[in-house]
Amino acid sequence: MSETPPEHTESSENPDFDAMARDIAEVPAVEVIVTVAVNLMSAAAVKLGLTEEGEEHKDLDEARKLVHALAGLLDASATEISSFHAAPLRDGLKSLQLAFREASLVPDGPGQGPGEKYTGAVYG
Repeated sequence: MSETPPEHTESSENPDFDAMARDIAEVPAVEVIVTVAVNLMSAAAVKLGLTEEGEEHKDLDEARKLVHALAGLLDASATEISSFHAAPLRDGLKSLQLAFREASLVPDGPGQGPGEKYTGAVYG
């Protein structure tokens, strides 16, 4: 039985950062921002218990952090991404903020919910 050469093992265990950098260099910034926003939205939805598993993964403290980060990202990138991209992301953010408010046993005051520092108070 022959052993795997050390250089083969090392390269299969370590990612090729040069190739990853080349790949990311080809992606427009707007696409990166939108992808990150969608990932934050998806993670927040899971933590809010809005998936099929529902209560199994529900964690409002984690959801608060994710919604707040999403709001900050959208606020910071508002002038960098077009309305075509921003509008549905803002709608998704508002839905998550409302879902958070509904899921909270003790709702935050107006303007105190996750991300409302960036969006202002959110009402249904």
